[in-house]
Amino acid sequence: MSPSIAETSRPLRIGVSACFFHADPERPVFKGKTLLYAEESMLDLVGRAGALALLVPRPAEGGPSIDAYVDLLDGLLLEGGSDVCPRTYGEEPQRPQWEGDEIRDRYEIELIHAFHDAGKPVLGICRGIQILNVAFGGTLHQDIATQVPGSADHRNWDIYDDNRHEIDVVAGSRLADLYDGAGRVTVNSIHHQAVKDLADGFVVEARSSTDGIVEAMRLPGERFVAAVQWHPEFTPRDGTDQIPPEPMIDDFLAAAASAATGVHVGPRVASGVASGVASGVES
Repeated sequence: MSPSIAETSRPLRIGVSACFFHADPERPVFKGKTLLYAEESMLDLVGRAGALALLVPRPAEGGPSIDAYVDLLDGLLLEGGSDVCPRTYGEEPQRPQWEGDEIRDRYEIELIHAFHDAGKPVLGICRGIQILNVAFGGTLHQDIATQVPGSADHRNWDIYDDNRHEIDVVAGSRLADLYDGAGRVTVNSIHHQAVKDLADGFVVEARSSTDGIVEAMRLPGERFVAAVQWHPEFTPRDGTDQIPPEPMIDDFLAAAASAATGVHVGPRVASGVASGVASGVES
């Protein structure tokens, strides 16, 4: 059965949550100013699929609200970066270096709930799975190495995204379906925090093969909310043994197209509709 998409109007618009460089009087560039930024590979991941990646700022006082951005955009992508502050999930940092970024936490949690309430899809990457879990009431391991005995090395600064391990994908899960029933696959690993208590309503879709750390989760239901702990945007595009990013990104963009048009669009045609929001239906 071949897909049939009617005339398209505009590319999908995907909001990317910002990373923060907070005001620093010692910084040689933009001294004492707050910088919001995105890692380029994340923007490229969206762009290669044919959609527009747009950085979402914190709303300015007296300016457009978060709801204005939600109205403009078709989905939300939460990127990696700084730690989630333990206070955001009701704990105190056990070490000063685990203080995290409480300001970014509040900004992203507001975005998450605004997009979810509007029925627009949310996909979390690395820190994104952590802040999603916290936003819906879950908690985190502040540091895997000290809080999970016998854990694997989930972060190695020297080799960075060349640090890899295997994960076990839950049979029958949506993630397994996207990867043709794959059971054990390889991913990169660049994190020291992780999901501890899973938020109510979510299901685990993958765990680290070595230590059981949550590597993927999803909120079942009509509204798309899903996340992975690895960085699909860092996966090499050729000759890699790592799980490819395209199936999960296509699935996310299909949900964005469906939310934008009010008609179902399957992930197998998502790359076609990302460059133009469909006004027709799939057949």
